[in-house]
Amino acid sequence: MLPSRGIQSFNAPIDISHSIEWMNTFGEAVLRIGIAMLQGARSEHAQALLQVDSEIEIVELRRPSDLLLGIDALILPGGESTSMRLASASKGLLKSLFDWMIENKDKPVLGTCAGAILLCQPEFELTPFVDAMISRNSFGRQSDSFQAKLKVRIIEESEFSGVFIRAPRFIENGCQAVAWLGDEVVGILDGNRMALTFHPELTDDLLFHRWLITQASA
Repeated sequence: MLPSRGIQSFNAPIDISHSIEWMNTFGEAVLRIGIAMLQGARSEHAQALLQVDSEIEIVELRRPSDLLLGIDALILPGGESTSMRLASASKGLLKSLFDWMIENKDKPVLGTCAGAILLCQPEFELTPFVDAMISRNSFGRQSDSFQAKLKVRIIEESEFSGVFIRAPRFIENGCQAVAWLGDEVVGILDGNRMALTFHPELTDDLLFHRWLITQASA
């Protein structure tokens, strides 16, 4: 079980525009990756990150005040996007995550499956965080889930085994493509925001989590 480091909420407005720099015992800055604890394979994302770098700290984001701890990157995991919106409504977490992304445009974000939907369709009358339109559940139902070889291009071209579970589909895209299923784009990059319609955390390949940590360290 990962440690939850949430702190008490305040009545005053929360300023999430700054980060707190945490140090290890050697006085070195510790990289802190936030995972939105909304739905989906959250522990799998955390395990993948720690396999890339065991020295990082995982920050479980359950309420807006958790963002006061300061994070260097954010993961929006998969799940069911409508349920995620409803689950976060009472605590205001999703809106606070979007506010953090607006205030921290230089910090990397990885959205997978439903997380990709949130980047494309953030609601709250916000401009999409990636320049793309997306359609929910376009690959079918849960029973239609599948795993397939993808072509990916981040630093160099390689193959990746993508897991698709009730996956969305990009229907318009003005971003840099980074992953393809055949001729179909299934992964895009807009600045430092990456949206994937598949689940990289459900494979043994750490390519996309390594990208997130590398970008957060830059």
